[in-house]
Amino acid sequence: MRWILYLTSLVLVLGAAGAVAVGWGFVRYGQGLPDYKRLADYQPPVVTRVHAGDGSLLAEYASQRRIFVPVSAMPRHVINAFLAAEDKNFYSHHGIDFPSLAVAAVTNLWTVGTNRRPRGASTITQQVAKNFLLTNEASLERKIKEAILALRIERALSKDRILELYLNEIYLGFGSYGAAAAALNYFDKSLDELTLEDSAFLAALPKAPNNYHPIRKHLAAVNRRNWVIGQMLANDFVTEAAAQVARAAPLVIRPRSSIDFVDAPYFAEEVRRQLIDRYGASGVYGGGLSVRTTLAPRLQTIAREALQYGLMHYDRRHGWRGPVARWTVDPGWQHRLGATGRPDGMPDAWHIALVLSVDKTQAVIGFVDDRRGTIPLSELGWARAWKERQRLGGKIRTATSVLAPGDIVYVEPVGVDANNAPYPADTYALRQIPNVGGAIIALDPHTGRILAMSGGWDYALSQFNRATQAVRQPGSVFKPFVYIAALEQGLTPATRILDAPFVIDQGPGLGKWKPANYTKKFYGLSTMRLGIEKSRNLMTVRLAREIGMDRVGEYARRFGIVDTMPPHLSMALGAVETTLMRLTAGYGMLVNGGKRITPTLIDRIQDRNGRTVFRHDQRPCPGCRRGTWTGGSVPWLQDIREQIADPASAYQIVRMLEGVVQRGTGRRIASLDRPLAGKTGTTNDNVDSWFIGFAPDLVVGVFVGFDRPRTLGPHDTGSSVAVPIFKRFMVRALAGEPEVPFRTPAGVLHVRINAETGALAQAGDEKVIVEPFKPGTAPASASQVIDGTPGRGRRPGDGLPPVLAGSTDGLY
Repeated sequence: MRWILYLTSLVLVLGAAGAVAVGWGFVRYGQGLPDYKRLADYQPPVVTRVHAGDGSLLAEYASQRRIFVPVSAMPRHVINAFLAAEDKNFYSHHGIDFPSLAVAAVTNLWTVGTNRRPRGASTITQQVAKNFLLTNEASLERKIKEAILALRIERALSKDRILELYLNEIYLGFGSYGAAAAALNYFDKSLDELTLEDSAFLAALPKAPNNYHPIRKHLAAVNRRNWVIGQMLANDFVTEAAAQVARAAPLVIRPRSSIDFVDAPYFAEEVRRQLIDRYGASGVYGGGLSVRTTLAPRLQTIAREALQYGLMHYDRRHGWRGPVARWTVDPGWQHRLGATGRPDGMPDAWHIALVLSVDKTQAVIGFVDDRRGTIPLSELGWARAWKERQRLGGKIRTATSVLAPGDIVYVEPVGVDANNAPYPADTYALRQIPNVGGAIIALDPHTGRILAMSGGWDYALSQFNRATQAVRQPGSVFKPFVYIAALEQGLTPATRILDAPFVIDQGPGLGKWKPANYTKKFYGLSTMRLGIEKSRNLMTVRLAREIGMDRVGEYARRFGIVDTMPPHLSMALGAVETTLMRLTAGYGMLVNGGKRITPTLIDRIQDRNGRTVFRHDQRPCPGCRRGTWTGGSVPWLQDIREQIADPASAYQIVRMLEGVVQRGTGRRIASLDRPLAGKTGTTNDNVDSWFIGFAPDLVVGVFVGFDRPRTLGPHDTGSSVAVPIFKRFMVRALAGEPEVPFRTPAGVLHVRINAETGALAQAGDEKVIVEPFKPGTAPASASQVIDGTPGRGRRPGDGLPPVLAGSTDGLY
C-alpha cells in the first residue's frame, strides 16, 4: 500500500507539473501568434487567365500555378487517399492526434540509432497552421506554436474548410500547388478523372515530392504509392480487390498537354500592362481573374501575316544585307550549326543553313540534320547589294555574286517559281529578317473593340509595341480631321481652295515657312474633295488658316488624336505626334457617324468568384437578364455614345476618303471592288509611312518606319509601303462577308457635281461625281471659293438641286 501511495503521489505530482508546463507553454508560446481567423477568408493565389473574344486561351499569369477546387467538388477517393496518407483520424481529433503522437514517440524512441526516417504525427490541421501561418523551421518552439494554432483553428473553422485549404495549398512537385494542378501536371487529368492509383501517388507526395520523383526515383515513388494504397485498405477506404488492381498498375506520367495559346504576344502584353495598372502585380499573378478580351483570332492571324509580308517585301526591295555569319566548311559543321539554335525573330517556316558550294545557277546548302538543298538563281534575284536611299538597279546574273561557301543564311522551302512552275524537291528561297519596324491594328468602329493588333515583325525579336508605344508624326493621315473641322463650319466637299505657293513669316530669326505639295507643283483652284484625294498640302494649309488652328486643335482633341496641340499651321500637315492606336480610333469615329468611342482590348473582367468587376460596354440593358426567352421583342439598347461631330459632316468626309481609294493616293486598293475608304500618310523625307482605311464596320491602321527614325527611301511612301499591307489584310478579312455600303444619315442630299469646278453638273460635263450635301449647302451654280485673300472670306452658292438619292438610317 505504501508503494501504491508513493506511485500515486508521484503521478499526481508529475501530472500537476505537466499541467503547469502545458499551461506555461500555452501562455509563453501562445502570445503574439499570427491571426488564425483570417484563414476563414483566405484565398490562395490562383492563375489569371486571359481569353480571346471567342473564348480561346490567350495567356496565363501566375506566381504559383494553382487551380482552386472547393472540397465539395473533389472526388471522395482523392480526399480519402490524402486522409489515409496524412491524417486518418482527421474528422475525429480536435487539431492534435494524441494517440498517433504517442505511437510516433514510442516508435521513434525504439528506432533511435538506426537509419530509419523518424515517424511524424502532424495532423492536417497542424500542416495548415505551418504552411499558412508559420515557417518551416525545424525546432521545438515551432512545433509548440503549430500545436497551439491547430487547436485554435479547429475551434474557428469547419473540418471541410481546413481540408479545402490543405488540398489547394500544398506543394506536390512538378510546379504543382494543390491537388488539381498536380493532377494536370502529372497525369493531364482533372480531379474527377483520376484513378485510385493516381490519387494514391499524389497523396504520397506531400512529405517530400523530390524523394518520390516519378522519373528519377521511380521505384521509391511506386513503393510509396503502394504504401498509401495499403493505408486506404487498412482504413476501409477501398476494397481488397480494388487495392490489388491499383498496386499492380504501372506508374505512368503523362505531362500536361501543351496549351494552344492564341498567337498574339503584343496584344497579350498590352492587356497584361493594363491589368497591372488596374489591379497591381499581386492581383494579376495571384488574383484568379478571368479576362475576356476583344481579340478575334482569325483576324489576328491575318493581321500578323499581312504585316510580316509587307515588312519583308519592303526589305527585299532594298536588297541583301549579307549572310548571318561566315564559317569555314570543315568536318563537324553540322554540330556547330545545331549549337547555334534558332535565332529570335526567325519564322517557324524558315531554316538556318550553311552554303556548301556555289556555281552560276545555284547554291547548295546543308542543314543540321545533314540534309541537302538548293537555292536556284531565280530565288536570288532580289538579293542585290543593300542600299538605303535609292531603288536598286541592275540584275543578279549569277549565284556567286550573292553567296559563297561558308555563308550562314536563312532559307524557306518553296514549291513553285514566280510563274507557278514547279521546283524540284528540296528547293529553298533566300530570306532575311527585316530591320524596319511596323504595326497594324484592326478595330470595330462602333464599339472601339480592338480585334487584332501586331506591334512588329516578331515579339521575340523586339517587345516594343509600335501600335501603342511608338509616338510618331502622322503626316497626311491627319488631314481628314482638318477637313471635318471645315465641313462643320459650313464648307462642302465642292468648296474650291486655291492650290498655289504659300509663304508665311515665322518670326525674327526663324525664316519663312514654305510648305509644298509632294509633286512640287501647283494646281490652282481645286475642290476640297480633290485636295484630300490627291493629298494636297497647300490646300490643307490654306483651309486650316481659313477656319483657324484653334478649331483644328479642338477637333484633334475631340477625336482623341492628341490631348493638346500647338496652334501652328504645320500641325495641319501632321507634324503633331501620336500613336497608331489613337489614329485608328479617330478614323473609327469618322465612319461611325461622329460618335465617341474609346479603344479597348478588354470586354469584361471577372474575379475568382465569377463576379464581373469591369465591363467596357456600359449600356444599360434591364431586359437582357431574362431567365428564358418567350418570344416577343428583343431588348432595346440605348446608344450612350457622345456625339462629337455632325453625322452628316462625318458622312461627307467618309465619302471623300472613299475617293482616295477610288481615284487618289490609295487607288491600289480599288481593285478589291468593295466599299472601302482611307487616307495615306508620309512624313518629310519619307521617314514614316501610314495608311488608315476602313470598311463600314472595320477600321484598319498600318504604320511602317524605322525605330530610329530615318528615311524609308525616296520612293517609299504610304501608298507604296503601307497600302499593300492594308490591302493584303482586307482581301482575307472581308472574304465571304456581304458588301455593306457606307450608311447615310438622315437628311443628306446626293447631288451631281462637276468634279473639277464643284458646280452643278451640266449636260456635256465629262467628270461628274455624286456628292453628299447637307440641306441648304449644295451650290446652285458656282461653288464656294477659298483663295486665301485676307478679308475676302467665302462665296457660297445658294439654292437646292433635286435630291438624286435617298438616305437610310444609321446603325444606331
